[in-house]
Amino acid sequence: MAAGAAAVVWWPDDQPKPAAKAATASPPEPLALPSAPDATAPVLMPGAPGEPAKTLPANEVSPLPRRSHNKADIRFVTMMIPHHEQALVMARLVAERGQNPKLKIIADRILAAQEPEIKTLDTWLTDRGLDRNSGGPHQHSMTGMQSAEALELLAAARGADFDRMFVTMMIEHHQGAIDMAGEVLALGVDGIINEMASGVIAEQSAEINRMREALGTAK
Repeated sequence: MAAGAAAVVWWPDDQPKPAAKAATASPPEPLALPSAPDATAPVLMPGAPGEPAKTLPANEVSPLPRRSHNKADIRFVTMMIPHHEQALVMARLVAERGQNPKLKIIADRILAAQEPEIKTLDTWLTDRGLDRNSGGPHQHSMTGMQSAEALELLAAARGADFDRMFVTMMIEHHQGAIDMAGEVLALGVDGIINEMASGVIAEQSAEINRMREALGTAK
């Protein structure tokens, strides 16, 4: 046989041939994963009144507990929902019955603010396994609520008469909401409700002044 010729290997037919050796794949390149956050990274902790802030490692800071609530918070929420709903009823009458353009702007602001607040209050109840009846009966304790007869008279009025009636009724209504907000700020414990009550006092106090100015009755 000439030099360099390939050698032929004979294998008996009744003997199993050895399996072909699989090609060895090269190992994949390792992925560059982000490093774990430093559990000891400093966290700024506010100090007590009059004391400086201090820093603590993150693994020494306890997570904040879920905000709690009490009966005053529930009472406020379950009263404010129907209170807001009545304000919407009155505000929707302004566009067709009133004549003062400033009052129409104020009514639009009431609609824009209080419709979302009702949804927020309903969600607050649902998240805590409560509903609109959880605060108990309080129909006679919601200050500023207008009677059915007063609402009928308002709906029947037009022009300047409507404007004067609307301002009188809505100021009473807003003042009732302010009183309820002040009560929950004094007795409630929920942070979300505290913020909402503070907003009610600020916004509705401003709207009372706007309504008085619109009719030239500002004090």
